[in-house]
Amino acid sequence: MSILEAEGITKHFGGLTALSGIGFHVDQGEILGLIGPNGAGKTTLFGLISAALPPDRGVIRFKGEVITGLKPHQVCRRGVARTFQSVKVFPNMSVLANVMVGSFFGRPNTVSAAAAEGESVELLEFVGLSAFAAIPARDLTLANQKMLEVARALATAPELLLLDELMAGLNPTEIGLAMDLVTRIRDRGITVFMIEHVMKAIMCVCERIMVLHHGEKIAEGTPKEIAASKTVVEVYLGESAYA
Repeated sequence: MSILEAEGITKHFGGLTALSGIGFHVDQGEILGLIGPNGAGKTTLFGLISAALPPDRGVIRFKGEVITGLKPHQVCRRGVARTFQSVKVFPNMSVLANVMVGSFFGRPNTVSAAAAEGESVELLEFVGLSAFAAIPARDLTLANQKMLEVARALATAPELLLLDELMAGLNPTEIGLAMDLVTRIRDRGITVFMIEHVMKAIMCVCERIMVLHHGEKIAEGTPKEIAASKTVVEVYLGESAYA
């Protein structure tokens, strides 16, 4: 059963076509990967899904309902949360307070301060940041700021989580921990749609992969099918997809 569907998604920035007639679906409970060269339109697509950007044409449905034309906070409160390619934390707020923001403002119903704090403490434990709850977010490493974004997104109680290059800039040990985290998020019943350039993560974690190139979808399939695609290898993967 699809939790997210899109048809004919097109986006122009002046004379540049960032996305052209993109159609896809995300099945409930899966981890779907999105790959492609820089400038392929991946983050633009996430911007359209989360309503940070309006499409020029096309429609996006979440749980069967059209979300095209909604505001970002409305999409979030329907159950779609995201992280960002460039980390966006509240630097002067504590790590705990950053997560609580998700509870207070990302849900359709009001949450008490006590409930928000309790859930945020649990989420910090889940992402491995419980020891840093009281410090300002600016004092976290890049890897931990990325984990904080995940915790804040999870605090909105999403059914679909969009992860935009969670593993960019991480060392091999941190990448392994992030891969495990993505799987554990799915095990909590949350569907994951992830943009990633770390091919080890994409190939090992995702059930399906979609490939964009110059704003067009050029392939979709299992990791094995994508790795065997001559077109994908030529435009993106090269000969070392699992390196």
